[in-house]
Amino acid sequence: MATWITDENGNKCSVERWGSEEAAREALATLTDCSDCSDCSDCSRCSYCYDCSDCYDCYGCSDCYGCSDCSRCSRCSRCSRCYDCYDCYDCYDCSDCYDCSRCSRCSRCSRCSGLEKVDEPAYTIPIVPEIHKAIYAASSNPGSLAMENVHTCENTHCRAGWAITLAGKEGKDLEDRFGWNLAAMMIYDASAPGYKINPCRFHDSNAEALADMERLAEQD
Repeated sequence: MATWITDENGNKCSVERWGSEEAAREALATLTDCSDCSDCSDCSRCSYCYDCSDCYDCYGCSDCYGCSDCSRCSRCSRCSRCYDCYDCYDCYDCSDCYDCSRCSRCSRCSRCSGLEKVDEPAYTIPIVPEIHKAIYAASSNPGSLAMENVHTCENTHCRAGWAITLAGKEGKDLEDRFGWNLAAMMIYDASAPGYKINPCRFHDSNAEALADMERLAEQD
């Protein structure tokens, strides 16, 4: 059984992986604006990541090193020794990348393999007016919230799914391009300046999600 060292943001590193408790704490100290990462999953606005593994849906990464199995990265900078990256965007100073696909505006890449560099079309981040009130109003109707599925049907979505749905066609286009998790975060960012949703909130239970959405709606 792994022995986990956890920081105040819920990020955790195992003593067994890093070799000692001191090394695990040092690894945690290198994370900036990350939350609840464990062999990274659904990271958001990461900065100065080091030795990431099994990353998924990363966003706003900077100075990453030793990444493995990244997916749907965005705005990476100075990545090194990445492996099996996919759908990277705005990468810079990458090195030793492998099997990259659909990278855009990369610079100074070294020893990449399987790279398909494309010119990404422009996209729009839609704004949902009074997003907290709008999402709570839509989600609080009986049978309209199902956190286990992004889109159950036309009238039932999870929290992220409602953000995308309320954003209309531009929301759907954003989801098709970046995936539901990142698309919903981008819509929240644009619609509620100063509020940064933690992607972990997209994995709450129905009751937890409704309580948080009601709290925000009352403050909006």
